[in-house]
Amino acid sequence: MAWALKLPLADEVIESGLVQDFDASLSGIGQELGAGAYSMSDVLALPIFKQEESNLPPESDNKILPFQYVLCAATSPAVKLHDETLTYLNQGQSYEIRMLDNRKMGELPEINGKMVKSIIRVVFHDRRLQYTEHQQLEGWRWNRPGDRILDLDIPMSVGVVDPRANPTQLNTVEFLWDPSKRTSVFIQVHCISTEFTMRKHGGEKGVPFRVQIDTFKENEAGEYTEHQHSASCQIKVFKPKGADRKQKTDREKMEKRAPQEKEKYQPSYETTILTECSPWPEATYVNNSPSPGFNSSHNSFSVNEGNGSPNHQPEPVVQLADNLLPTATPQEAQQWLHRNRFSPFCRLFSNFSGADLLKLTREDVIQICGPADGIRLFNALKGRVVRPRLTIYVCQESQQGREQHQKHENGDGTSNTFFVYHAIYLEELTAVELTEKLAQLFSISPRQISQIFKQGPTGIHVLVSDEMIQNFQDEMCFVLDTMKAETNDGYHIILK
Repeated sequence: MAWALKLPLADEVIESGLVQDFDASLSGIGQELGAGAYSMSDVLALPIFKQEESNLPPESDNKILPFQYVLCAATSPAVKLHDETLTYLNQGQSYEIRMLDNRKMGELPEINGKMVKSIIRVVFHDRRLQYTEHQQLEGWRWNRPGDRILDLDIPMSVGVVDPRANPTQLNTVEFLWDPSKRTSVFIQVHCISTEFTMRKHGGEKGVPFRVQIDTFKENEAGEYTEHQHSASCQIKVFKPKGADRKQKTDREKMEKRAPQEKEKYQPSYETTILTECSPWPEATYVNNSPSPGFNSSHNSFSVNEGNGSPNHQPEPVVQLADNLLPTATPQEAQQWLHRNRFSPFCRLFSNFSGADLLKLTREDVIQICGPADGIRLFNALKGRVVRPRLTIYVCQESQQGREQHQKHENGDGTSNTFFVYHAIYLEELTAVELTEKLAQLFSISPRQISQIFKQGPTGIHVLVSDEMIQNFQDEMCFVLDTMKAETNDGYHIILK
């Protein structure tokens, strides 16, 4: 049995009116967008779709990058799907970064069998802190004198050649590596995220950092200035074992969420892959600055520029004392720093005149340059020389006796004349050293001095030994007398 629904006349009129209105609205859309139908390209041109399109990765992101860097630390599970990964690190703990060659066959053949240079730096993720990075790092340096923000764990690293850490760049390290060989570098981050928070009342969130790696190849001049690849990732640094607790807390929070909520978050990955980014702006300065040891022959090892470097070329001997004068201009102060092997700090003191540098206290210099270079720079600024361990004054008895005889003949009993003494500086405090210094004073060979005696009580002659010299008082005065040796053509010297 079929059922038929009969509408009243009024309802039929209403229905027909609605259909006509709907048709008219459709035809209106067609007239606005074009002839008979709308265009999808016009719809995508709307502002809302343009904004979404700008967030999509460009086609270049699909290309295979020449290198890949993998930080061996787990990512946080409490990160939403379309957000950047976040990795927690423990302060001072060594973390491996695998440097992988990701080139296709035949790609970049110019670096085959050659080294590339990578610069690793820890920088701020927050743009507000990026603008004040220099002030933030200088404040950290003053609070933690002698410490670095980023270090390489060289014993654990593999395939790393010529690692360097510039003392003026606490957050940067650099090294060479061969892409065709296995390379793993271990880094240590010594600052924690809460050290840079605005308010420090306890319980505040720490600021995120970024680990960025910039890689360069060698140019025709042998300098590593041609940029090849850059990648970075977001990290937070906690006190020791704090990263493990934070990772566990995030995991437990995610387990309590509903299945629908979990789908909005990324899973936790065992490693962190650094994603491609723009090269760091200051990379040009780092690469153009002189860095001894970065050349075609990779045989030397040096952590930073300093004294005793195997590659350090001996400087010409300067006859006059190279003291920094208060009237020196900033340019002259820069030249003085270069001459005295303080090149790594030239940029830091670029606006300092001679007077500015000389006003620095010992504590100031140590906090700025670190203990070793700070003490060396302070001593150089003050023009300090190494004080000898022992100083004695000697005068030849023949000279003294001759002057006294002349005074006696002239009938002059006053002591207007003075005796000339010579200073002898001893460092080793040995009889052999004293023999050499006395031979130099007499302009004879040390072999011509047979023995050295010291006149003791009642005129006895005591043989001078190392122990006796070590018990000499500083700035003692002696009159030297010589005696012909009986066994050879040498002389005995008596200290009176």
